[in-house]
Amino acid sequence: MNVNRKAIFRLKQRLHETDTVSGRPRSGRPRCTTQRRDITLVRNHMNNRLLSASASSSQTRGRNNQRISANTVRRRLSTSGLRARRPYIDPS
Repeated sequence: MNVNRKAIFRLKQRLHETDTVSGRPRSGRPRCTTQRRDITLVRNHMNNRLLSASASSSQTRGRNNQRISANTVRRRLSTSGLRARRPYIDPS
C-alpha cells in the first residue's frame, strides 16, 4: 500500500483509544456552512444562473441559523468550479 508503518500504527492506536480514526479538531475558524448546505447552494445556482451571490446569501442561513455573507457564497461556488462570467458579445 506504500504507507509508512508508523502511520498505520498511529491510526490503529487512535482507533483503539477513541473508537474512531477520524482526525482531531483543527485550529482555525469553524465553517459557517455545512457540506450539505454548500451542495444546495451550488444546485440553486445551477438551476437559476442569474441568481446573484448577495441574493443567495440573504436567502440562505448557515449553522445555528446565522446569516452568511455574499463572499462566503462566492467562495463556496468557486470551490465547486462555478465563477462569474460576462456574456460574450461578438464585435461584428
